Amino acid sequence: MHPILIDLGRLELPTYGVLLAAAFLLALWLMGKLARREDISADHISNLWVTMLLAGLIGAKLTLYLVEWRMYWENPSNFLYTWRSAGVYYGGFVAAAVTAAFYLRRHGLPLGKVSDLVAPALALGQSVGRWGCMAAGCCFGKPTEIPWAITFTDPRAQQITGVPLNQPLHPTQAYLSLNALLLCGILLLLLRAKRTWRWPDGMVFWAYVLLYGASRFVLEFYRNDSRGQIGALSTSQFLGLLGVAVATAALAVLARRRRSDP
Repeated sequence: MHPILIDLGRLELPTYGVLLAAAFLLALWLMGKLARREDISADHISNLWVTMLLAGLIGAKLTLYLVEWRMYWENPSNFLYTWRSAGVYYGGFVAAAVTAAFYLRRHGLPLGKVSDLVAPALALGQSVGRWGCMAAGCCFGKPTEIPWAITFTDPRAQQITGVPLNQPLHPTQAYLSLNALLLCGILLLLLRAKRTWRWPDGMVFWAYVLLYGASRFVLEFYRNDSRGQIGALSTSQFLGLLGVAVATAALAVLARRRRSDP
């Protein structure tokens, strides 16, 4: 692929960083558009999104170091080779969610309602950001002979991410991107249904957690990059199943609340 978008010798502009910025802005645009329908301040939405981004980046990176602690303990120089990695998504998600909850509470904003708006925007941002993974070579797939396999040839991609070169691989980055785009569409439909059927706030957010966790669990079987193990499962599979369980319980509680409302 193309890990470096602009190379001026000592100054490089990574393609991943550009697409991550594009993902952030596109997600912010969608969330702002949805928030206007709910009469929520655009300033609050912008501040919330920046706060979530910073917390998410820190949480994802710290989770990476926690999951792979043995590797860094045995060879501290690995910090130098993985500092450009985005980290573990679920770690970033939890950190962003907790930070957002504090922000919303401090400013007196409705947690459930805003969370429902965050969900489709987050999925849209993921869809775009995964193409940054494709360009960099991270999150690469297992060897395959399928017609739509991709082959990395840039030595810089291997240096940055460890992706094998000149070998057809599952385009797991594309799988993850298309999955997130599909989730975004589903969540937007659920938002519309929520207004029509007067569902409790929070149902769309927990639907995202459930659907993403289940779909990510399946897609993890096609990945071949080092991402930590918990028993027989990858870290993301384990956390995905945990998310599905929590989301299922939360949706059951919200459904019961809806039935008890007059």
